[in-house]
Amino acid sequence: MTSSQSEMIIYQSEDGKIRLETRLENETLWMTQSQMAELFQTTQQNISLHIQNIYEEGELLQSATHKKSLWVRQEGQRQVERELDTYNLDMVISVGYRVKSVIATRFRIWATQQLKTFIIKGFVMDDERLKNPPVGQSVVPDYFAEMLERVRDIRASERRMYLRVREIFALAADYAPTLAETTRFFSVIQNKLHFAATGMTAAELIASRADHAKPNMGLNTWQKDEVRKTDVMIAKNYLAENEVSELNRIVTMWLDFAEDQATRRKQVFMQDWSDKLDDFLRFNDRAVLNNAGRVSKKQAEAKATLEYDKFAESRRALKEKQAEADYFNQLADVAKKDKK
Repeated sequence: MTSSQSEMIIYQSEDGKIRLETRLENETLWMTQSQMAELFQTTQQNISLHIQNIYEEGELLQSATHKKSLWVRQEGQRQVERELDTYNLDMVISVGYRVKSVIATRFRIWATQQLKTFIIKGFVMDDERLKNPPVGQSVVPDYFAEMLERVRDIRASERRMYLRVREIFALAADYAPTLAETTRFFSVIQNKLHFAATGMTAAELIASRADHAKPNMGLNTWQKDEVRKTDVMIAKNYLAENEVSELNRIVTMWLDFAEDQATRRKQVFMQDWSDKLDDFLRFNDRAVLNNAGRVSKKQAEAKATLEYDKFAESRRALKEKQAEADYFNQLADVAKKDKK
């Protein structure tokens, strides 16, 4: 194995901003101690000391961040193959926070800027990298499609979509700013979008897929560490990955269309939004829901509640059984130690 093709460059641009560019292999990079010393403009002994401290303090695990690799390097007039200690991106970042040098300070300034932006805005983007994708035979991965998919999923989330739809509806000439009316009309729009993607309304999805006997009650996504009652009331949580992708595309396309209509201040009424959605779906060769569906929201929630109660009871019993088994295993381990 020859020397790694991954690299990291830290520099200050003409506008005074600290920038960092990397070329990764398999979403990480591997660097020797001497390469890190060159990167952060310090000695190899200093890098070695920081690495030792990082492991001793438990900041990183050696098994996850270190490996032996064969590297080809120039020694005098010869190219010699040596087995060297190499460390991944996690270690490079940790070392960068400890080294005292001008370039390491620039790295920390850059990292702090990214962290501050993330804390304030909830996201960080490398605009220049996204605007200039790899071309030709480049081995550098392009994550633009993944970013678009995540943005679609966020835009199509129930709360985000509800807020945006409410803002759009507010521009209708006959809009009545009552929560009940907005919620009712949002349900109509939501059902039409779900039906276009899956052939079922939100209530029909919940009623047909909520099943206490299935793993995680038939859900594919949920909010926290385990399925809760609030999760089973959300139709989107039951969708398979391809269905989520389909729904997200439809929702984002329609939101773009609706936002364009609203931005141009074309006079519309509440019913127009429903009609426009039907026309939009037909234009995109999607199924159009012309009724309220076969299952009401109340019926769906009753079914989901019944199934969840059974599911929660089974899960509780399973946890108790597992806890009992763990307890007896601990007693057995203690007994074995006492015999010794």
